[in-house]
Amino acid sequence: MAEHAPTALLAPEDVAYFRRGEWENPRFWNRLGGQPDLQGKKVLDLGCGHGSLCIDMARAGAQRVVGLDLNERLIRFAQQNLQLNYPELADRVEFHYLDIAHLQEGDFDLMTSKDTFEHVMDLEGVLREMYVRMKSGARLYAAIGPLWNSPFGDHDTVKRLIGVNLPWAHLILPQRWVLKATSRRIGREAHSYRDLGMNMLPLREYRRIAYNSGFEVEFYRPNNSRHPVMRLFGLVAHMPFLSEWFTGNLYWILRKP
Repeated sequence: MAEHAPTALLAPEDVAYFRRGEWENPRFWNRLGGQPDLQGKKVLDLGCGHGSLCIDMARAGAQRVVGLDLNERLIRFAQQNLQLNYPELADRVEFHYLDIAHLQEGDFDLMTSKDTFEHVMDLEGVLREMYVRMKSGARLYAAIGPLWNSPFGDHDTVKRLIGVNLPWAHLILPQRWVLKATSRRIGREAHSYRDLGMNMLPLREYRRIAYNSGFEVEFYRPNNSRHPVMRLFGLVAHMPFLSEWFTGNLYWILRKP
């Protein structure tokens, strides 16, 4: 991701996170069988965050790229970064602080969502909104994780309190204590992990939602990683009574008939 202008106007931590796309985005596509042909395509990225995947898809030839996120600060960074460092893409890429239910646009050839669905409270509803905005034959490529019941499904909530990343700590420690301490840390009340942005869905619910979404499920793979630990988890997860706690991620390709 070559820069075209100084990034002095952008927060260094945001620039660093954006640059993670240099290795995260190829990994995302590799785990889904490779990047599809994006030439001339109209695409949408749900939960676009800092916007790196959107930039990459535009550079790969997508004709129009729309990035949506419900974090206003991240959308502001994505917009500024686009104008500062990728002005040649500004006529093909847009970033919006917007719920997809309010997007007045459709006929997308392809959609993506990377590490976002585990934060979506009404995943069934969001998939319906995505479905109606896609062309027939369009595909949704999604990476989901870490899943709630996996070792670090709390997205470091407990680690921020005790300084140590203990596996399954969010399922072992009293929720009331964790939420009370976290509320003090962030300066607002949290009565559930859902208030912190985690939907707490179990693995079985993701499967039910995918296969009842109206999409054709072309690809459904848990623990999709070459990391030795994830491979070990994959073996353990074959035992039905352990799969819920040893499945760290899910990768989907869903096709609209």
